[in-house]
Amino acid sequence: MPGSHQQVPERRVHGEDRQQQIVKALTPRWPKDERIWEFTKTLLLTATYDQQFDKYFGEALATAAAGGQAYVIYDAITGEIIGMTRVYDIDHKVKKATIGHTWYTPAVWGKVHNKACKWLLLHYLFDTLGLMRVDFKVASQNIRSQRAVMKIGAVPEGILRRYTLRNDGTPTDTHFFSILGDEWPEKKIKLQQMVESLAPAH
Repeated sequence: MPGSHQQVPERRVHGEDRQQQIVKALTPRWPKDERIWEFTKTLLLTATYDQQFDKYFGEALATAAAGGQAYVIYDAITGEIIGMTRVYDIDHKVKKATIGHTWYTPAVWGKVHNKACKWLLLHYLFDTLGLMRVDFKVASQNIRSQRAVMKIGAVPEGILRRYTLRNDGTPTDTHFFSILGDEWPEKKIKLQQMVESLAPAH
């Protein structure tokens, strides 16, 4: 594959997995925007929000401690924190992992950032770690995220009914998507082309 396809030319995102060092950057507890949690109900904007956030952030750190990776996503140009994501359920024997628990501030929705971030993560998982499968699990209510993972090349695999409960106690179906290792070279080029087409002109 030509060398030009080995890196994202417009590096609009930067992922950090520094764990405890990012706590200060996320204080006061942020982001309190109900649009981010509208479908997942990961955090509820109630009087217990701060405690919920502390638990959520602790779970992210626990993912890293258990062999996964938790990232805070920065805009590489502005330096602003724009989201978080995790890689978890890494199985080196089967050579698979899951990308999830991803959110972005609404200001960057529909822009280059998510695609650039996914390119970096998938490049690392497939090309560096040598995995053969990466999957995504998306709540049935979250149509926007389902469309987003399909845009980056993930293939719908099916729906598990009442697979989990959201934090407000309501059940939800979960949509499964995946990209396989032998699919990645072609999808990698297409995803890079999408990133290039969305990158702002200098």
